[in-house]
Amino acid sequence: MFIGHFAPAMVAAAHPKAPGLGTLFVAGQLVDFGFFAFAIAGIENFRITPGITKMVPLDLYHMPYTHSLLGSGIWAAVFALLIWIFTKNRTGALIVGVVVVSHWFLDLLVHAPDLTLAGSPPKFGFGLWNYPAAEMPLEIIITFGALAFFWMKTRSTSPKSKYAIALLAVLLAVFQTINWFGPPPESANLELKVTGLISFTAAALAAWWVGRTRTLKTA
Repeated sequence: MFIGHFAPAMVAAAHPKAPGLGTLFVAGQLVDFGFFAFAIAGIENFRITPGITKMVPLDLYHMPYTHSLLGSGIWAAVFALLIWIFTKNRTGALIVGVVVVSHWFLDLLVHAPDLTLAGSPPKFGFGLWNYPAAEMPLEIIITFGALAFFWMKTRSTSPKSKYAIALLAVLLAVFQTINWFGPPPESANLELKVTGLISFTAAALAAWWVGRTRTLKTA
């Protein structure tokens, strides 16, 4: 799951007390922000193992602090607390927390068994990455279905809105196309980790722009 992690963010953005779409995009990929940062620091680790799944060659063998359910819950609680401290918006903070935790459950659908409850075995994962005919349409449907839902629930406040949402849609499509059809990584090197962080940041910035040019129809 890659761009599919942004789907809960776009659905959640339709709530009148939700934080901005850019913040919600960060929430949707927060544990992956943490994972790649931890991987750069050597705290968590992965390697490239061709064939470990049909779609993704990442052997995610050590990620107890970000991709355990407990770890995801802690990331969610900390981010939610920050939102509450800065906005005093309790409902918005809870929404952010739910979006952060949604990452683990979406990963559960696609990962080979490498997710844990609290950092140690047993490991879980339903392995849809081994079934491209199921995983690929699922990711497209939930992502662009959520984007369409957000579009229908909001209205433009700027003539730049159409450009902002077009940019977001194109970025998501390009990122997922590269993820699926680009050359597979040869190693879990620094370039791969930094590229992941840059792609998450670019998507969040595009979402922030979208959020600045649209408002809820019910607002």
